[in-house]
Amino acid sequence: MPDEFLRVSRRALTAGIAASLMAGDALAQEPPPRDPLPSWRDGPAKRAIFTAIRRSVRDGTPDRVPPAERVAVFDNDGTLWVEQPLYTQFAFAIDRLKEMAARDPALLQRPILKAAVDGDMRAVMAGGERGLAEIIAVTHAGMSQAEFQRIVTQWLSTARHPRFNRPYTQLIYQPMLEVMRLLRREGFAVWIVTGGGQEFVRAFSAPTYAVPIDRVVGSVGKTEFRLGADRSSELFRLPEAEAVDDGPGKPVGIGRFIGQRPQIAFGNSDGDIEMLQYATTGRGARLGMFVHHDDAAREFAYDRDTHIGRLDRGLTLAPQWGWPLISMKNDWLRVFP
Repeated sequence: MPDEFLRVSRRALTAGIAASLMAGDALAQEPPPRDPLPSWRDGPAKRAIFTAIRRSVRDGTPDRVPPAERVAVFDNDGTLWVEQPLYTQFAFAIDRLKEMAARDPALLQRPILKAAVDGDMRAVMAGGERGLAEIIAVTHAGMSQAEFQRIVTQWLSTARHPRFNRPYTQLIYQPMLEVMRLLRREGFAVWIVTGGGQEFVRAFSAPTYAVPIDRVVGSVGKTEFRLGADRSSELFRLPEAEAVDDGPGKPVGIGRFIGQRPQIAFGNSDGDIEMLQYATTGRGARLGMFVHHDDAAREFAYDRDTHIGRLDRGLTLAPQWGWPLISMKNDWLRVFP
């Protein structure tokens, strides 16, 4: 395993010791190497991560990337946390819709909203993107950005996953947290690039992933500035989409918000294909990887035959493009923290 990633920084570790000990003695007293990815089994996926980072940061090599240009991007749903049996944001939307319908039963006269409240996911999915957009518009608009984030934060503090009975923010993937930590240590800027709502993910990205809100790129709804008579001001959420950060929209969002082509990209579904293509077609060391959900015992097993996190084209393209698959079953010693 590469020495660069199996040691605590030699410079930081030995600086104090070298002042009072001979150099040889200092090296002799170094602690044994520590694996920065302890939740990963040794194998091709783990080695691919180490190799890409080593090539990007090693001095004197043609693939070295200056620290200011080191960028790694991660999809969220299914890449950093659980997305089955429903996207977490959609579970939030349904719970909020139920609360709203209790106050205003007239909402249930709209078929797609009634199907969502009744738990008829077949009918909801049959409505396609238009039906989902209607549910999101009703439950995510008509309030300020600050109020929306307050509602999301409150929901996340009480909501539990239907299978694991744990908060959604505890159902994050420990192996991916370790990769993010390693990348930061090696000078990479770590971003989340998600098809989910940008403000929804920003509500928990910092405490959950240590990713600040200004490094979250997602789908964005339209907002407008409003100034009150008392000179208070707010950004008010409108029931319209401004940009959808999925599929080919992901590279566009990366260009708009990050302004640099990433060297490393992690996804899990066909919606991440264009992001991986964008990341891995530049010069120098490049890495694109898919998290493959193949562990029904510890999480879920799905790829082609699902409406949530479908990985179909990606399975075909991965070997053609040199994107290693991360097997949740075989590559991860543990799934959740």
